[in-house]
Order: sequence, then C-alpha cells, then structure tokens
Amino acid sequence: MRQAQFPSRTTRRAALHLALALACAAAVPAHAQDAAWPHKPIRMIVPFPAGSFTDTVARVVSDTLSRSLGQPVVVENKVGANGVIGVSEAARAAPDGYTLLLTNSSSITINPQLYRKLSYKTADLAPVTMVLEAPFILTVNPEWAQKNGIATVGDIVQFSRRNPGAVSYGSPGAGNIAHLSYAMLSNRTKISTTHVPYKSTAQAQLATIAGELNSAFDVLTAVPHIQAGKLKALAVTSPQRLAQLPDVPTMEQAGIADFNVAFWIGLLAPAGTPPQIVAKLNNAAQGLLADAKAKAALGAQGELTMRDPATFAKRIAAEVPAWGAVIQAEGIALD
Repeated sequence: MRQAQFPSRTTRRAALHLALALACAAAVPAHAQDAAWPHKPIRMIVPFPAGSFTDTVARVVSDTLSRSLGQPVVVENKVGANGVIGVSEAARAAPDGYTLLLTNSSSITINPQLYRKLSYKTADLAPVTMVLEAPFILTVNPEWAQKNGIATVGDIVQFSRRNPGAVSYGSPGAGNIAHLSYAMLSNRTKISTTHVPYKSTAQAQLATIAGELNSAFDVLTAVPHIQAGKLKALAVTSPQRLAQLPDVPTMEQAGIADFNVAFWIGLLAPAGTPPQIVAKLNNAAQGLLADAKAKAALGAQGELTMRDPATFAKRIAAEVPAWGAVIQAEGIALD
C-alpha cells in the first residue's frame, strides 16, 4: 500500500508564513490601502488621436497630475468610434485609481443616448473634475463664402434652402456634440446639410481651411485661423460674444433663438474607485489653477473650469436629460 505523503517541516513553515502574510494583507483597512496610493504609474486613457483638442488638454493635465502625485501619469490614446473604444476600456478597468479617463462631454452625456448597443453607460464612470469648458464657433471656408455671398448665419440658411444638401460640415465623428449641434441647426431652420465625420476636430478644421468642407462648428483653436483670414466666423454658441472675437455675433444675435451650446473636457475614473482616491485626484488637479504655464495653455482651448466631484456629477446628471430631449426632438439616431 502506498503511504500518504505529508508535507515536510520546511514546506509547512513556508505555508504558514504565506497564510500569515495573506491574513495581514486582508486585515489592512481599505483607507490605509488608499493612503498608499499612488505607488506606481497611472495611465490616462484619451479616446481621441494624439494632437487632437482633447489630447492637447490631456497632456497639460497629465503633467500637472504627475508632479502633484509623484508618479508618472501616462497618456494612452485609444482611438475609434467617436471615443467609444477608449471610454469602454476605461469603464471596464479596475477601480483602483491607476486608470483614468480624460474625455469630452459627447462621450459621457450624448453617446449613451445615441447608441442602443453601446458597451458602457454614464454610470460606469465616476466624475473627478471638470477641467475645461468652451463654446463652438460656426466657421466657413472664406473663399466658398465669398463665392456664394455668405456673410451671416442667415445667408448660409438661405443658401441651403436653395441648394438642399449642398452645404457640407465636418465634426470629430458621428454623434459628437459638434455633429449634434449642426444637426440641430439644420433641423431648426429646416435645411438639408451633409455631415462628413473625421477622426478629430483638428482634421475637420484643416479640411474646412482647405475647402474640402464648407463649414463646421469649430473650437477655440480656430481663433488664430479666423484672425489670419483662413477661416470666416459667422457666430459663436456662447450666451455672450467671445473676447477673442468681439465682432462675431452669438447664435441668438444671428437669429437662432435658444442656441447656447458648450462642451466640456473632464477627468473621470471607473465607477467604484474609492472616494478617498477620487478626492486626491481632484485635489491634485487643482494644481492647474496655480500653474501659470498650464493656465495659459488651457486658456487657448477654453475656460479653465475646475469642479469638485459632486458638482461635476450634478452637471453630468443635468446634461443627460437635456441632450436626450434634443436627440428625441431632432430625431437623431446612429444605430
């Protein structure tokens, strides 16, 4: 008969040590584990291409967080499907503070209402802080505008009525807030326009400058091109005129009532990330306000608008039904 094999004394001692180590680790309170955070590099997922509007903001934010937290915060561009690929990966990540998401409002408040088979929900992400807020500028290619006598929003509306579908406009992707805003303009004024999706705002902007597109709802990076005559601005979507473009009317002044549209760039984490870590991230991000170089870099993109997690969460909660009503009223769907 084969004798049973018992562990040696050395093996039993090693097993005992392992059991004690695991017990000690389990006994460490969650707040103590959070207190040790971060002890390794953090990745920040950006669901848009390198060099895009959102990516430019992310580079400034990651640099500030790296210095504040004492660990590298590495930007990873996970591109595709109007941000869906990158946001989905962030939403599925472990809620341990080592995966963050920096994205725009389209990803969080609009996509979940446009795609019926989306792989994430707004609730899958925990707000950390809003970073930036900005309006859009309705721009047109100046040569095209001159050729067709377009100097105002009213002119582009009348041209579109005479030439259904002839006006092309670009956006960083189907379902992006820039696309939704132009679709809303088209529906409200009862005109037919042609949407051309690009991978980023920068690409759509360059296409408008080159004349590949007629127009776009562009961002503040368009201001130097407007001042140089490479783009023509017809209106801004803010309630007041922009200081950078004092001669450009608001959409309301241009005859389109109740057309105040702004988008934001924000920092989020996977839902379930410990509140202590979220608070540390928010506190570290406040360093942007004390950094003159960072403030100048972000000021060229929009208004630096820091928010605590609770206030940011309320902003998101308010925008979801507001954009949902627009989507329903305008009859916009992507699948």
